[in-house]
Amino acid sequence: MKIEIIVEGETATATLFDTPTARDFASLLPLSLTLEDYDDIERISDLPHRLSTVQAPDGMTPEAGDITYYAPWGNLAIFARGRAYARSLIPLGKVDSGLPVLQRHGPLAVQIRVAN
Repeated sequence: MKIEIIVEGETATATLFDTPTARDFASLLPLSLTLEDYDDIERISDLPHRLSTVQAPDGMTPEAGDITYYAPWGNLAIFARGRAYARSLIPLGKVDSGLPVLQRHGPLAVQIRVAN
């Protein structure tokens, strides 16, 4: 599924994976969120409810542009740059274009919706 992440009138496009967790996230769209900086490498926001972790991996090594779900906190995390392996981090998708919009320091008011 293709999605758009709109920040201050600029759009990043992304593809969500076909997994139970990503489908659960997609069911929340459209969303209006505020992304906060976390450790200068992630942009994070709470979600309206926890997502399914059925068939989810134990963790992952995120790269810039990865859209993820951090299960212990129940939050969305979009990576502005990569980092070491993180347990309980679940991949949701990947930014296809417009990553610089999401690499800005927050807080960032964003709208996430299914692409037309």
